Amino acid sequence: MNEFKKEARNTVRRGANRASYDVEKINTILDAGFVGYVSYIFEGRAICLPMAYGRSGDTIYLHGSHKNRMLLSLLEGKTASMTVMHLDALVLARSGLHHSVNYRSATLFGSLEKLTDPDQKTQALKCVVDHMMEGRWEGIRPMLKKELDGTLVVAMTIETASAKIRDEGVKDEKGDMHLPVWAGLLPLRQIAELPESDPFLPEGVAVPEHVTAYYQTHKYNVNVSDQT
Repeated sequence: MNEFKKEARNTVRRGANRASYDVEKINTILDAGFVGYVSYIFEGRAICLPMAYGRSGDTIYLHGSHKNRMLLSLLEGKTASMTVMHLDALVLARSGLHHSVNYRSATLFGSLEKLTDPDQKTQALKCVVDHMMEGRWEGIRPMLKKELDGTLVVAMTIETASAKIRDEGVKDEKGDMHLPVWAGLLPLRQIAELPESDPFLPEGVAVPEHVTAYYQTHKYNVNVSDQT
């Protein structure tokens, strides 16, 4: 099993029993997400913003305008931290103190590099688009030179990381177990609904296969437990 080395910055201290440093498990969490929360310092103040991203190996790609203060601040500091989190269930206990959530989260720490080579920038942006939906890049028009020139692309090399996962039921006090209070899990998930075509599409333009494939994979499926 390939693991990130535990260092001061990535070691989970509170709830350490839920921590994982397994590279494959962390990559699975990253690949299941679209948005990462990136922290930076601007004029002495801490700011955290959501950012679309793409992953290729141990590299995370971020992009924005050349005046994007977050990316410029990160490049100036040469390091970054990003967290991706998935909410899987509400944990409803018998007491307010023991309410919780089931989740999967990954926090990354790495060094930053500004990409200037046009081919590298193009591949990075393709990574971001295809991270959202596999096969999407090949189904859209090629990027114009002025668009590429006007986009700031940053590569974050993951130096270390950690995951924290809760995947269990209610943890109530033994003395509360007899109370007539409902307790349990309310599972949550992100689903895809039917694609909605843009009203200005030329006649005859059908929903592409990669979009319908994504819908079929991520749509809500009724099962026996849903009907009980």
